[in-house]
Amino acid sequence: MASRIAVGIDIGTYQVRVVIAREFADRTSQFPKIIGTGYAESKGLRHGYIVNIDDVARSVRFAASQAEQTAGVKIRTAFLSIGGIGLDEVRGKGDAIIAKADAEVTDFDIEKAIEVSRTNVSGKLVNRKILHTIPLTFSIDGIEVLGRPQGMHGTKLTVETLFITCLEQHVNDLIEAVEGAEIAVADTMASPLAGSIITLSNAEKKAGCVLTNIGAETVSIVVFDNGMPISLKVFRIGSMDITKDIALGLRISLEEAEQLKLGAITNASYSKKKFDDILAARLTDIFELVEGHLKKLGKDRLLPAGIILSGGGSGIGPIKEIAESALKLHSKVASLNVASDAKIKDSTWAVAYGLTVWGLTGDSFARPAAGIAIKDMGRSVLGFLRQFLP
Repeated sequence: MASRIAVGIDIGTYQVRVVIAREFADRTSQFPKIIGTGYAESKGLRHGYIVNIDDVARSVRFAASQAEQTAGVKIRTAFLSIGGIGLDEVRGKGDAIIAKADAEVTDFDIEKAIEVSRTNVSGKLVNRKILHTIPLTFSIDGIEVLGRPQGMHGTKLTVETLFITCLEQHVNDLIEAVEGAEIAVADTMASPLAGSIITLSNAEKKAGCVLTNIGAETVSIVVFDNGMPISLKVFRIGSMDITKDIALGLRISLEEAEQLKLGAITNASYSKKKFDDILAARLTDIFELVEGHLKKLGKDRLLPAGIILSGGGSGIGPIKEIAESALKLHSKVASLNVASDAKIKDSTWAVAYGLTVWGLTGDSFARPAAGIAIKDMGRSVLGFLRQFLP
């Protein structure tokens, strides 16, 4: 039987990245073999959302063409990441009276409780599309369930649910742009979750960590605890803000400031102390936003696996040391779980590659839109859980 192929498309504010991966014929490896990659400058975007669909379509077409030439295959369908400042989370709680006469909890009760939790936060979902539904905790008759509730007995099941959402118009625009490049969208996934598939180990997810992707115009975080994503947030700040601060503070061009930020210029005539101060100030601003969100979750300084840095801004100067100082957590730059001969080398490719892993190993992903049948939602939730459990 021929091995399957999956394509991941990551439309970032700075670059569009496309990865084509093939499943190993014997299916012995969790991670598929990368057979093609392509990238292009992103045009028509701001803070991750689309301002010109035609420009984005052209960028996707260019990156896809590169990947096709490398892989020797034609891209017809792809899995698409959803990112940008429109990405957010909504938390809801729902109850369901256990239906069976013997009071045993079944999948139907779980699905019903999740549906009620969605209904209870429907006012917060106006103009938003639910990308993923994640049941965080269950309780039966007020007592928290440790493990899965199926098979237990009681009167009332309660679930706390995390909904990962995005502005519906943004999702539709991204899909339209990809289809404008003559590629059908098989499914969509939140960018931070796609990146986590190959940048975080099961041990890190179980112990608790925060994956922080520093992009050009946004910083996205996803918090894991006990093996599951418990929160996702996007901040309107990015590595380009650091470049602008350097240009203003040192009175140099944006191009020179970018090179200076990345360490490509070492002999320029500028105040080293002033440069370091500018760099530290803006990076501290970023990590203070992360810390503020962790405090709201009650997880500040309580994530044993620490903060894992990814994205194009993760290699900036003393970023690890500043992150550790600001968050009082262990810090490291993300590495990719890929073969040594893979065509990608750094975490900027994590989202696109993670999409291919999901496409080849996942059944169905939690993406219940309004009106979806309860039985389908239950299947989606189970498919979601399989992506993150060891």
